[in-house]
Amino acid sequence: MKRRIVKIKQKLDFEIKKNNIQKFSQETSNYLKGEFAKDLDLVRKEIGHNADVIIREFHIGGINVRSAIIFVEGLSDKELIEKHILKSLMTGFSEKYDHEPPFTKGNVFKEFIKNQILFISELAEEQDLKKTVSKVLSGWTALLIDGVPNVLILGTCKDKSRNIEEPVSEALVRGPRVGFTETLSDNTALLRQHGENHNLSIIKFQVGKRTKKELVIVYIKETADQDLIEEVKERIKKINIDDVSETGCVEQIIEDNHLSPFMQVQNTERPDRVFSALVEGKVAILLDGTPFALIVPVSFSMLLHSPEDYNERWIPSSLIRLLRYFAAAISLFGPSLYIAFVSFHQGLIPTKLVMSIIGMREGVPFPALIEALIMEVAIEILREAGLRLPKPIGPAMGIVGGLIIGEAAVQAGIVSPIMVIVVALTAISSFAIPQYSAGISFRMLRFAAMFFAALFGLYGVVLFFLFLCSHLVQLKSFGVPYISPVVPYRISDLKDLIVRRPSPMRIKSHSKMKNTKDSFPE
Repeated sequence: MKRRIVKIKQKLDFEIKKNNIQKFSQETSNYLKGEFAKDLDLVRKEIGHNADVIIREFHIGGINVRSAIIFVEGLSDKELIEKHILKSLMTGFSEKYDHEPPFTKGNVFKEFIKNQILFISELAEEQDLKKTVSKVLSGWTALLIDGVPNVLILGTCKDKSRNIEEPVSEALVRGPRVGFTETLSDNTALLRQHGENHNLSIIKFQVGKRTKKELVIVYIKETADQDLIEEVKERIKKINIDDVSETGCVEQIIEDNHLSPFMQVQNTERPDRVFSALVEGKVAILLDGTPFALIVPVSFSMLLHSPEDYNERWIPSSLIRLLRYFAAAISLFGPSLYIAFVSFHQGLIPTKLVMSIIGMREGVPFPALIEALIMEVAIEILREAGLRLPKPIGPAMGIVGGLIIGEAAVQAGIVSPIMVIVVALTAISSFAIPQYSAGISFRMLRFAAMFFAALFGLYGVVLFFLFLCSHLVQLKSFGVPYISPVVPYRISDLKDLIVRRPSPMRIKSHSKMKNTKDSFPE
């Protein structure tokens, strides 16, 4: 029995040692050791099957040391590689030293190459094979030199970006005609150029498990609350998906309440909007590959404010802002109020108007709810079709389609003319909301309000409004109340909520403004 136990123990020890040896051999096989032939073979096995990967072997001029560069065609700048890497190592090296240097291998030779031969601004060292391949596939160039430990990673990424243009989704009459691009470095540069501020801080992260992308958070040290910065960092670190294709993915992961219909992270293409938010103490999130930046935290009032409000005089800006709030209310409650009055509370409508509505609804076979649903769904389909059609056709399709469908529906007796007017006014009001994503939230909630009105009349509309207020009071964005500064109530913060204050009254030191869990600077 004892012999059997000893044999089993010996067998287990042997299996453990075997597994440890295999694990060690796997780990060591992922490291480049400076043995040129073996290292190059490892790289070929890992990446050589890609047709766009170029592996160029050569000898360093004058000393006959074997070397190779690995880069991806199209991602790396060929002209930079030829002039400042190959030419420097093959020709410039031998021209500068007409006899063989006393060192041709090891760290001393590597430092000599880095500091005196290569004319590259971005240069790093890497030993791990996986990381080396990842860098190469991102546009960097790997330089292998026989006898030199570690691989030299050279910054040769080719800049491919469109010109800086006016944002399509946030048009302004008066304001900067500058929008973000898909290149992260261009976007951070736009923020740097927007205003000189030595406290502007940019922290870089890598997100995505399979496809790594660069993401940065931007804030101003003087105004941003440290707790807010740490909270943003923690949520960014928890992003654990294969590919972060757009900031919309980041927005959905880091928001507080995933079930809320309201956006809790603001997105924008405008550098001026982002910089203004940074000055107020907020934090911006930018991702490589998309022109949309995120701003946190966000309040409900921010969704109805426009950067243009502060570019015009305070009286017209205040009136336009009030008009926006009114348009948002019509967008949300327009059809539901019509359904409630027509179905339940005809006595509250003036007599002449009631007689007119009755005459227009004569012959319509559907109740007000079905009538409203038909028109609202038709408008939503037209809106979506206009977005997806080619740009020259889209606007014409939306206008012509709306006119034709509305007129045809009235002529066929399916809907009444008054319903066409209500739905058209509702659709136009939704376009007055500056944030497109916020407009989508209002459009979704509009249907819920219509069902409440069809069931309970005006009481249903009021009940829906109370449910909405209850949800908004509980909702937070990164710990900040969503309807601040209304809740918690602070009269000093209400001065710029609806009516825009005159500029002399708005003068305030931003260095004293801090985001807290109880207040939100406007």
